[in-house]
Amino acid sequence: MLCLRRVLLMAALASPGLGADLLRHDFSGPGMATIFRIACYAEDSRAAAAAAEKCFQRVAELNARFTDYDPASELMRLCAPGTPMPVAVSEPMFDLLLRARELAEATGGAFDPTCGHLSHLWRRSKRTGRLPPAGRLAQGIAATGWHRVTLIPEGRKVSLAPGTLIDLGGIAKGRAADECLRILKECGITRAVVQAGGDTAAGDPPPGEAGWEVVLRTGSSQETKIRLAGRAVSTSGDLHQFIELDGRRYSHILSPRTGLGLTERIACSVTAPDCTTSDALATAMCVLGEEAGMKLAGRLPGVEVRFSRPSAKP
Repeated sequence: MLCLRRVLLMAALASPGLGADLLRHDFSGPGMATIFRIACYAEDSRAAAAAAEKCFQRVAELNARFTDYDPASELMRLCAPGTPMPVAVSEPMFDLLLRARELAEATGGAFDPTCGHLSHLWRRSKRTGRLPPAGRLAQGIAATGWHRVTLIPEGRKVSLAPGTLIDLGGIAKGRAADECLRILKECGITRAVVQAGGDTAAGDPPPGEAGWEVVLRTGSSQETKIRLAGRAVSTSGDLHQFIELDGRRYSHILSPRTGLGLTERIACSVTAPDCTTSDALATAMCVLGEEAGMKLAGRLPGVEVRFSRPSAKP
């Protein structure tokens, strides 16, 4: 696990108009296999730096719980073979599993945190350049399904069906971004935005602005600019991350239904009330496709989607 630390601090000139006494401060640091970037407005640079450091510490704490790359993580201890069920888990783990299960049900399994076996098989395929053996792929699909997770609020307990392996990679960064906004607000900093790879969580807008400008990149030459305040947006697609196996192009986005990367080029940006939701839905929408994804978005309060079809050549 990477040790997170503040690596950049910049103070910009104050914006005119409302909040003119506030200065902009920018921070960045590694976490969850990406770079977390925080921009905020505050009067005191030292207070802003201290708040950002708390955010990076929280990202590290959440990564230590949610990662499936570390056998000692809370998630991997929960999924370890032979673990007596049910298991009492931490509040962050229970809350994220609860939201993940809700979103898995809402998307009909297009987003599914129980696809751990499939994720491991696909990672191996990307390393070896070979498709997963048919038998192991069938076993992984059979061990996938959000209904395999039972959550018991009393005592914050989790029960997994035998053989279930959880992967929170499609939702953890969004939750971490939401946590950063929460921490900044607790420190008295409400005008802030947090970016973690393709996930962006925005608080109150910069002084004198309607929102934070966010550039959505969904194709090699496709850009859309939006203004974001009090909401979140996540973009998922296969613009840069893909592999070719046996002459066929596969996205890094895994379909829980086939156990393989998507073969149809697609990208989607999802705007939602929080980044936990937008993170999970951005991947799910790509799995569902444009027609089914648009229908689903129409049933989800506060959710907007933008689909695009990247050019044939990466």
